[in-house]
Amino acid sequence: MLGYLISEGFRNVLKNKKSTVASLIIMCATMFIFGIFFSISENANRMISDIEQQQGMQVFIKNDDTITQEQKVQLGEQIRSLDGVNTVVYRTKEENLNQMKTSIFKENPDMIKMYEGDKNPLEDSYIVTLTDLEKSEQIKAEIEKSSIVSSISIRSDTIDALVSIANGVNTASMVIIILLILISVFIITNTIKLTVHARRKEISIMKYVGATNGFIRWPFIVEGIIIGIISALISILLLGIAYNGTANSVLNLLQTEQLPLGIIPFSDMFGLVLVVYLSLGIGIGIIGSVISMKRYLEV
Repeated sequence: MLGYLISEGFRNVLKNKKSTVASLIIMCATMFIFGIFFSISENANRMISDIEQQQGMQVFIKNDDTITQEQKVQLGEQIRSLDGVNTVVYRTKEENLNQMKTSIFKENPDMIKMYEGDKNPLEDSYIVTLTDLEKSEQIKAEIEKSSIVSSISIRSDTIDALVSIANGVNTASMVIIILLILISVFIITNTIKLTVHARRKEISIMKYVGATNGFIRWPFIVEGIIIGIISALISILLLGIAYNGTANSVLNLLQTEQLPLGIIPFSDMFGLVLVVYLSLGIGIGIIGSVISMKRYLEV
């Protein structure tokens, strides 16, 4: 019986070519747009994660001979214990001077030689990276309570802007994805309704001879699943071509020397996208079939 129900579903797909093609085109278009926003959302999250690993704050320690090395170590431990801190690296003032040589004074390294040795005006510091950029101000406030901290350098405006952009992209993507799912369900429901309506007499006869609702419904559910799976496979192929062809070059424009932002290769997203697409296609196919059959099975 299971084989019969599945074969009937395949037969429906092949028999109703026009409605099947219409469903495939509409679902592929919907799922392709879904994939674009899904990819943007995933890359936005990756970029924020990368920035969280690279960006943070620099905590400067006062140039005071009374401050012991033990106090500096205790400050480092205190910073590590804060929620939201990823890494804490101690950097001496000599190392900070060398860092300036290779960054700010990269083109004119001789200009900084006058500050070498005992004339070094810089301070020892801790380079702190975060696991959550949204906690940057809270962490900064906690560190500032230490009496040996002179100042904290942090790009709060840049961080706030990046977090806001990422949150906005995720929110917009989620709203659009939900709308696309609802549109797909509506379209598939109405498309399968045409098939069901064309076979309404056959369904009535089956009910008269004692066929159960499940027996009548399953071929249409199989039809919806088949359409969903085929749409998912076609859509993921189109998305892969579009992503590799255009998305990489567009997203690479966002990279700078200060913020080297990486993007997710499509091969890394393939497994997740495949699962999401198949789940979406099968789910929409089943829901659309069940809804479209409801009216005729209640008669």
